[in-house]
Amino acid sequence: MGEIVLPRRMFLWCMAVIYLTAFVSLYVQIPGLYGNEGLLPARWQLRYSGKPLVEQLLSSPTLLWLGPRLGLDTHTAMELLCLIGAALSLAATLVEAFRDSVVFFCLWVLYLSMYEVGQVFLYFQWDNLLLETGFLCILVAPLTLIRGSRGVREHDRVTFWLIRWLLFRLMFASGVVKLTSRCPTWWGLTALTYHYETQCIPTPLAWFAHQLPVWWQKLSVVGAFVIEIAVPFLFFSPLRRLRLGAFYLQVLLQVLIILSGNYNFFNLLTVTLCLSLLDDRHHKLCALSLSLLYLDSKLWSWLCYLLELVVWALVIVGTVISFDLQLDTVKKGISSRTAFTYHQFNLFLKTVTIPSIWIGVLSLTWEMVTSLFRCACVSGFFKRFWGTVQWTVFAGAAASMFAVSLVSSYDSNSRLWPGVRQAYEMVDRYQVVNSYGLFRRMTGVGGRPEVVIEGSSDGVTWTEIEFMYKPGNLSASPPMLTPHQPRLDWQMWFAALGPNTQSPWFTSLMYRLLQGKRDVIELIQSDVSQYPFHQQPPAYLRAHRYRYWFTESKRWWRRVYDEEFYPIVHLGNSFLEGMLNQYGLKDKSPPRRLSNTTVAQAVRWVRSQVRGVPAHTLIWTLIAYVFCIFVFPDQPLINNMPALFHRHFTAPHRTFLYFCFITLQKVFKHFNAFLVSSDIYC
Repeated sequence: MGEIVLPRRMFLWCMAVIYLTAFVSLYVQIPGLYGNEGLLPARWQLRYSGKPLVEQLLSSPTLLWLGPRLGLDTHTAMELLCLIGAALSLAATLVEAFRDSVVFFCLWVLYLSMYEVGQVFLYFQWDNLLLETGFLCILVAPLTLIRGSRGVREHDRVTFWLIRWLLFRLMFASGVVKLTSRCPTWWGLTALTYHYETQCIPTPLAWFAHQLPVWWQKLSVVGAFVIEIAVPFLFFSPLRRLRLGAFYLQVLLQVLIILSGNYNFFNLLTVTLCLSLLDDRHHKLCALSLSLLYLDSKLWSWLCYLLELVVWALVIVGTVISFDLQLDTVKKGISSRTAFTYHQFNLFLKTVTIPSIWIGVLSLTWEMVTSLFRCACVSGFFKRFWGTVQWTVFAGAAASMFAVSLVSSYDSNSRLWPGVRQAYEMVDRYQVVNSYGLFRRMTGVGGRPEVVIEGSSDGVTWTEIEFMYKPGNLSASPPMLTPHQPRLDWQMWFAALGPNTQSPWFTSLMYRLLQGKRDVIELIQSDVSQYPFHQQPPAYLRAHRYRYWFTESKRWWRRVYDEEFYPIVHLGNSFLEGMLNQYGLKDKSPPRRLSNTTVAQAVRWVRSQVRGVPAHTLIWTLIAYVFCIFVFPDQPLINNMPALFHRHFTAPHRTFLYFCFITLQKVFKHFNAFLVSSDIYC
């Protein structure tokens, strides 16, 4: 594999952007989700019993334990940590010197602190994936701020290999669980005929994708299986073009998912992991130098081409045989079916599991050996000695991470060394290594279940409460909001899949809406004036479950009534009070008094300035500004920002954002000048 300087730098930049979107997206939702009057107050997760700080951190690794020591309540401390994370990630996005191991360690600790008290609203696989990838960034990133240099290190290829191994685990597991779940839609190749309309928050393009013929939908499922199960083995190919082919297939799949569904930063994070398959020559687009790494012998070059053709031919032939692909002249398409049984697939898994682990062992060993050879070739005794010491530390860390990952990925881990399982148990709570498996089963086969909340002032006339993102209004177009994740809308989707007793937080939602808590209302509509009961809270609430389907016209949705999801309740209602007490959703102790420290006042001031701004608009505004900085470094489009703000934001919001952007421009302009004039940026 060629040099990986440019892919590594691009990977770290992308991770900074993803951290930025994750922190900003979560920050906007903190008051409604975790505030003192939110759905699941975070302070309930922290019991201040007077124990030493070290014991508190060991029991629950979160920096929120420091809140009382700073004179902050849990809600304010969460907002402060999110703001610090957003500021650090923004700095890392704009200034390469901040894409540092120390900075990424801080970002990982900050997000882990949120995760520890996030409860059901933060327990998504992409949150785990961000934490695992973020931890690997600590090993991949240079120590720029400490050493004053971001030059190439001999062990970089070893640590960057861990990103490729994580990508393999993610994609292979995501493909395998679809078949091991025995879901009839995946085995029947009909999953995509339901997926586009039943996914949590579709995009407008999902409606058009849903109209495609069934044979194309089934062929798309076949393509997804090939990309997720067969192609990942090419990640470790010694032949560069095979890895590039695997890269483009993975990116193609992720782009199609982004276009048809709102999955926040997950697909962007997966594309970022795919950068581990590239090298410097690909980034520089030096097509004429593709054969420079091969031996001079033309025979060897032709043998490599032949081997690549054989590999792709085997993939194609295996796909045709496994899914019985045939031309259908009647339907003018390609017919397909699963031509293997569940028992045969299990035998396949047992056959490839051990070899896949050994492929990882051999690939990692090769990277270690070549990196050690590079260390030995460094001129100068002290440089060579220091490089060897670094190689020893990072190679040991990479080997440990690889071994621990086998526990979560390898079902029959009884054959693993007991020390590996003990190490896994020690780091499991820090989300350093996780197991994955997305879209295990297809839901909504009989129609997309959707919970619709209705409010009334008199118990006779009922008004539907429309959410900003999730389906509700039949004529409302699906939104495009990647990379933002409206976490309440997502949990509403999960809640609709079962009875209300499986979603205790839903009772809290009904209770807060009856109380008219603005923080919770802003989770439903960021513009509170669009909320039907913004002037006076409803006296009664109820919830019904409907079945939704995409229409064949431009009306977007059609629906039929299914059943009652939550009975009519009001404040003081015996059923509501019983549910609140059963799930422990009523405050047993009053919240801490609001602090008037300078830090607390600053945090509340920032919140007052961004209140009412849709999270996806705020995120894309920041990304657009970063883009302008990079594309127009000398004359950024900050001069055109007032017109943009005037169009999309109210007066106080545009004044605050414009002030922030001008300040950032000046700060980073002077800071960049300082870095260029020093050794830090060299």
